[in-house]
Amino acid sequence: MTLSTNAIADSATKLLPYFFRGKVVYGFGRGGKKLNCPTANLEPATVVLLPNEFPNGVYAGFAKVDKSELYPMVMSVGYNPHFNNEKKTLEVHILKEFDNDFYDSVVEAVALEYIRPMQSFTSLGELIDAIESDKDSARSTMNAARLVEYQNHSFFSS
Repeated sequence: MTLSTNAIADSATKLLPYFFRGKVVYGFGRGGKKLNCPTANLEPATVVLLPNEFPNGVYAGFAKVDKSELYPMVMSVGYNPHFNNEKKTLEVHILKEFDNDFYDSVVEAVALEYIRPMQSFTSLGELIDAIESDKDSARSTMNAARLVEYQNHSFFSS
């Protein structure tokens, strides 16, 4: 990590854990089709609630959909510079395969670790490799012991 990346990571770490919930809305349709990473795009009202100092980037944590179990997840917060998005988004990828989409469902989640900053890539393949690495990182750090710590948290039982 560069010095500036370390500063961003330090800034992010000070705001974690960060709990949030939001309704799933339609996004760009890229996650599942182009990137092998279907995401639940949360409504803009959830995005504007992020603290101003919350760094754009990729995070690991846990999430649930409606009344499902809690599962490891990765999420991106920001403008997705590879696709030149003009609006800030918050997208959650739960590391479990579901049979149905989540539109109009409510996602409840906690971000626990900062993985990396948002960045543009030279190719779609390079972006896909980074996403797979992010998912591997979340799988290894969001282990069973950490799950037990959060599955009974009051945020997820309200």
